[in-house]
Amino acid sequence: MLKIFLKKTVLLALVAVLGLASLPFVSVSAQGVNDPTPPAPQAQISNERLEQIWARQLRRYERMDKADEFIARVQKLLDRAKANGKDVSAVQSALDAFKDAAKDAQPIYESMKGIINSHQGFDANGKVTDPEKAKETVKAMHEKMQEIKTAMNGTGKALREAIKAFRQANPRPVETPAP
Repeated sequence: MLKIFLKKTVLLALVAVLGLASLPFVSVSAQGVNDPTPPAPQAQISNERLEQIWARQLRRYERMDKADEFIARVQKLLDRAKANGKDVSAVQSALDAFKDAAKDAQPIYESMKGIINSHQGFDANGKVTDPEKAKETVKAMHEKMQEIKTAMNGTGKALREAIKAFRQANPRPVETPAP
């Protein structure tokens, strides 16, 4: 049971960390002082690509909403492991740091609701209605997700590593079949 929970916890932590970063959708290049070739024009992003990015950002936003549930489940498992005589101090410390960072990131998360509610450039089904506004919306969401990533300051990764170390130090007992 603990092994399954820890696997799910590690997976959820990984998803949360990955959810905090979205892929860049515009590339930037600089022209040298003596470079005779002009920079290439920016590639146009198709409406389909904008819709995919927007959908991914919405899924990540929804996953971030489950941080409190995640923290509560990990805490419950830690309490159970501690009751069984396991040293959970490293994982508890990492969880506390994650919890504090999540509280710090909460206002940024809340500010994303305005972007989602207005969904400028997208209709209610996530289809592009105005490509320029859609690009601005996707860019604004990306910036907010980057702010959250900065606010979290690697605590998700540290929690995942602490759980991994705990699992290695406390392997689940192997059950032997009864004769």
